[in-house]
Amino acid sequence: MIRPICRMGNPILRKKSLEVPKTFLKTDEFNRIHQDLHDSMKHYGGIGIAAPQIGIEWQIALIELIGFNRYGEEVNLPLTTFINPRIEYLTQDMQGFWEGCLSVPGLRGFVERPKKIRVSYMNEKGEDKQIIAEGFLATVLQHELDHLDGVLYVDKVKDPKLLSYQEEFEEFIQERPIP
Repeated sequence: MIRPICRMGNPILRKKSLEVPKTFLKTDEFNRIHQDLHDSMKHYGGIGIAAPQIGIEWQIALIELIGFNRYGEEVNLPLTTFINPRIEYLTQDMQGFWEGCLSVPGLRGFVERPKKIRVSYMNEKGEDKQIIAEGFLATVLQHELDHLDGVLYVDKVKDPKLLSYQEEFEEFIQERPIP
């Protein structure tokens, strides 16, 4: 089922989400939430979605990123479910990308984040997994998983001059070099 997206200002987006008990993964409720996250992400055109974005306080996020992004980088992450994820930063080197978000519609902001990370998580089958990511994928993971801690990308935009409406971004900024 497609659920409405909670937008900036909704208090659920500012809460730390609850850990998911492994036993919950075998329930019909979990299966509904998982399907609703997938349906909603596809419907709204996202590459990722976190449970708080559809009003659910669990540490669950889905990401699917296949092909080349607007920066010319090829990324191939098939649909992956991240439950109770933990991020470890593997470098202090930073990188920046223009980010957008289903919960902050119509805006883009330039955010710098660590360039290489490791994420430990449980998948929808309850299996412990890890992924090492760098480049754009590392940014996408950090962005989505921030939702589970009540953080939005706009909180990480260091310079308000690097926040733009989508239309102006496309007209004036998109083709310029990254600041």
